Amino acid sequence: MTKILISCAITGSIHTPSMSPYLPITPDEIIEHGLGAAEAGASVLHLHARNPKTGQPSSREQDFMAFLPRLKQATDAVLNISTGGSATMTLDDRLTAPKRAEPEMCSLNMGSMNFALYPAAERITDWKHDWEKPFLENSDDLVFKNTPRDMARILFEMGTKRGARFEFECYDIGHLYMLKHFVDRGLVQKPLFIQFVFGVLGGMGPDPENLMHMKIIADKLFGESYMFSVLAAGRHQIPLITMAATMGGHVRVGLEDSLMISRGILAKTNAEQVFKIRRIVEELGREVATPNQAREMLGLKGADRTAI
Repeated sequence: MTKILISCAITGSIHTPSMSPYLPITPDEIIEHGLGAAEAGASVLHLHARNPKTGQPSSREQDFMAFLPRLKQATDAVLNISTGGSATMTLDDRLTAPKRAEPEMCSLNMGSMNFALYPAAERITDWKHDWEKPFLENSDDLVFKNTPRDMARILFEMGTKRGARFEFECYDIGHLYMLKHFVDRGLVQKPLFIQFVFGVLGGMGPDPENLMHMKIIADKLFGESYMFSVLAAGRHQIPLITMAATMGGHVRVGLEDSLMISRGILAKTNAEQVFKIRRIVEELGREVATPNQAREMLGLKGADRTAI
């Protein structure tokens, strides 16, 4: 098997601070968590930003640049910037920071979908900010817009113009076929790095059968010209990514995807989750890739060619 990439999603666009007091919000917190995850073995850091005063998901350039240069200076981990942001943001908003930073790697969501977070509102009684409860409750009418035109624009702005490679986030089978469409149009270069996403209400359920089927279809569409990774929401995180590791895939952890380290116990840092999955994959006989090995595997342009 190839070396295994561990990605870590440091702070997410969908979880609210009330759900965990340990979710990093400020630039200093994001840096601390990012460095800890990298030291624990994460070769790729998947990054969103927050408004440090309100805790809201942010697309503002200044909120990203408050931590990106300091992270780059302190670690050689690959900095992977979201182009998804939040389903409530416009595409122009979502591209503001990536266009400024010109990173080695970006995420790219491969289809529009319902992004239903409202069940979580029923489990929270202590709200830290006044925007949180209505944000979650109103997600019963929330569509995460990622049209073919949107995807083509991201591929052009970040790939063609700025040389970034992509983590293609696929929440359903149809997203694989959309990716194949862009490969056939010549807008996507191989090798591909595909992130199978499980457990978001509106996308695939976290069933082992779904992971097996995604792998079968990806093999059919892309042959040996792709790598896959898995992220799974909440309590399904470790079981699904462990399965991915046994199948030759790569793994993603982080507080964006799950706030827990074990049943009923909140993770205090992203590094805790990285340490946990690193132990598991090494016991399975997989060797964790370094950041520079990750760059070679992914065909990245190098940190020296970014604007961070």
